Amino acid sequence: MKIDRNKCRGCRWCADDCPVSAIAIEDEKAALDDHLCVDCGLCLKVCRFEAVVFEHADDQAKLTCDHCPIKCRIGDGFLGACRRYKNDGGCLERLDKPLTTADVRPFLNPPPKSALREPLITAIGVGTTYPDSRPAPAIVQSDSHGLEVVTVATEVPLSYSSVMVKVDTDRRLGRPGSAIVFDGREVGMLETEQYGSKMLHIGGADRLTADGSGFATARAVTQIANRGRVKLKIKNGADLEVQVGQAPVVDGRPAGLMKVGCGSAVIGMFASILVEAADEVLVLDSHVTGQLSRHVAGLAVGAKPSGVELVFPMSTPGRHFGDHGPGWGGTSITDPASLVKRVDLKIARPGRTVLITDTTGLNGAMYKVTSDGRLAPIELTKKAKNALRAITENCEPSLVSAIYTGGSGGSARIGVCRSPLKMTRAVHQNKVVVTIGGASAYVLPGGGINFLVDVGQVKPGSFYWTPTPATICPLEYTMELKDYQEMGGHLEAIKPLRPPQS
Repeated sequence: MKIDRNKCRGCRWCADDCPVSAIAIEDEKAALDDHLCVDCGLCLKVCRFEAVVFEHADDQAKLTCDHCPIKCRIGDGFLGACRRYKNDGGCLERLDKPLTTADVRPFLNPPPKSALREPLITAIGVGTTYPDSRPAPAIVQSDSHGLEVVTVATEVPLSYSSVMVKVDTDRRLGRPGSAIVFDGREVGMLETEQYGSKMLHIGGADRLTADGSGFATARAVTQIANRGRVKLKIKNGADLEVQVGQAPVVDGRPAGLMKVGCGSAVIGMFASILVEAADEVLVLDSHVTGQLSRHVAGLAVGAKPSGVELVFPMSTPGRHFGDHGPGWGGTSITDPASLVKRVDLKIARPGRTVLITDTTGLNGAMYKVTSDGRLAPIELTKKAKNALRAITENCEPSLVSAIYTGGSGGSARIGVCRSPLKMTRAVHQNKVVVTIGGASAYVLPGGGINFLVDVGQVKPGSFYWTPTPATICPLEYTMELKDYQEMGGHLEAIKPLRPPQS
C-alpha cells in the first residue's frame, strides 16, 4: 500500500481503522510504516479521496497468511491484521493456543444435564476453516457420560453478525431509530425500549459491508463482545459509554439503579406502603406515570380521590402516558410540581399531602395543597422516606449486557461435515448442541443456524475481527458419534481427546 500525500485530507479514517497501527497522522497527512503494513487493503477501502493505491511488490521477507481471505503479508516479527498470527522467523505462529473446556470453566453455564450439553473442547484459539474445502481445525472424540461424543470446534468468520446491547437506565438516549455512531461512523441503531432498559443494535451484514463504516462496525462489535469499554454517540441524542458487566455512563454520569417497574407497576407493588405515606402519590415514568388515588391498586388499599389532575394524558384510570426527556423517570419533568396540571378544590381539601417520586425512589418531593389549589413544598415525612426506601431497595444496579448474534453458514458448515443440510437439520432436531466458546447458545427457529449467545458467559478476548470485514467467534458443535457419521462428518479428521495432564 502507498499513500499519495497530495490527495490525503488527513481525515484519520485509515489511521483509526488500521488493524496493525501501520498508519499515523503526521503534519495532517497519513503516513504509512511499511514494516508494520500487511497489505490487508483496509485503508484502500475506507479512503474517500483516492489517496491510497496498491502497488504489487514481491517482498520475500514477508510471509503470506492463508487463514482467511485477507491473505496478509506479514513481516518478520510482526502481526497479521487479526492480531492472532505472527511471522516468527519465517514461520506462521498462532499467538493464543487452543483452550479446553476446563480452561474457560469460570465462564461456562452451570454443569451440563447431559453428555451433549458441554463441548469436549472449546474453539477459542483453534483457528478458522478458510478455505471452505478443508475440515474444521479441531474435531475430537471422547467418551462422555457413557456416550461416544464428537465436538467440532472452529473459529467462524461472520459478516452476518451483530451485538444487541441492553442498557439498564431510564435516562433518555434518543429517539428509537436514531443512528449509533462509533469513531465518527454509523454502526447501528437505537431500538425501542424493553422493560427498564434501552436496546441498541450494532452491526449486521449491511453495516459490516457498508463503504467506509464496515471496519468501524467490526471493531465496535468485537470490543463490546469482548467486554471492552466503548464510547458511542446517539445521533441527536446522548453520549454513551458501555461495557458489559458495568454500569452505563450517559452524558458523563454513571447510571445508578434500574427502575423496578413503570410508574403503574410501582403503584401496584407498593400501594399498601404508599397509601400510608401521603394522600396522593405520583410516580413519574416516561412510559406510564402512576397515580395512586385512581389506580386499581390504590383503590384496593383505600386510597381516596385527591382532585389532582396530571399534565400527561390518561391511558386508563391511574395510568398516564409519559413523555421523554432529561427529567425524573426519563420524562421532561425536572420540577416535580409541574406534573400537576390543577387541583380540583371541590374534591381536595387544603392541607392534603402529595408525594411525587420516580421509579427508583431516588428522587422524592412532598407538597401540601394550599387554600388556592397550589402545591406548597414541605419536608419529606418519615413515612414518605420509608416508602421511597422500599422502592429503592427493590431496584437492581444498572448494568450493560450484550447478546452476540451470528449466522453460521459457508465454511463453518462444510468444515463440519460433507452435508451442510443434514447438519443444519440435526441442529434443529436437537441432535447437535451449538455452543460459543463453551457457553450455551440459543439457535433461532426456521432455516439456517442463526444463534444468540450472552457474551458475559464467554471468556473475554474470544472474539476478534478481520478486514474482510467480519467478526470471528469460537463455535462448537457437539453430537453423538453415530449422528456425526449419519451427516457425513469428516471421520478421517477425528482425533481422540487426550485427558488433561495431572
